[in-house]
Amino acid sequence: MSQATVTRRYRFCAAHRLHTDQLSVEDNRTIFGKCNNPNGHGHNYVVFVSVRGEIDPRSHQVVDVLKLDAVVERTVVRRFDHQDLNQDPEFASQTTTGENLVLLIWNLLVNEMPAGRLVKVGVIETRDNYFEYSGSAAQTRAEDGVRHG
Repeated sequence: MSQATVTRRYRFCAAHRLHTDQLSVEDNRTIFGKCNNPNGHGHNYVVFVSVRGEIDPRSHQVVDVLKLDAVVERTVVRRFDHQDLNQDPEFASQTTTGENLVLLIWNLLVNEMPAGRLVKVGVIETRDNYFEYSGSAAQTRAEDGVRHG
């Protein structure tokens, strides 16, 4: 059987402020610069979700894109669109960096899909900032065991 990877693109707009209570006011300003603005700032985020699987001999597709779209819409887009990321419960103890956002989106989606199907999540925050996460080595080994075990 042949495998392929499909990547879909999604969008949401959200605000945030890069700030952590673990640093002084001055250190927050120094590390995060203009992104530490007390009033926050916003981004038009673009999220890429890549899934891998066998090409179905009947549909000739790896995934039902309408089902994938519904999962991402329900799990990610509705949750974050036009929201303040700093108010999201998952960010109560961590900074709303792009690194933490891409990891959170991965964690929200990974259990919504069959084991081993989610390959990568990417997030474009600005013209110059792109973040991606492909799971941990332990997750990949466990998923390989599920696929081939």
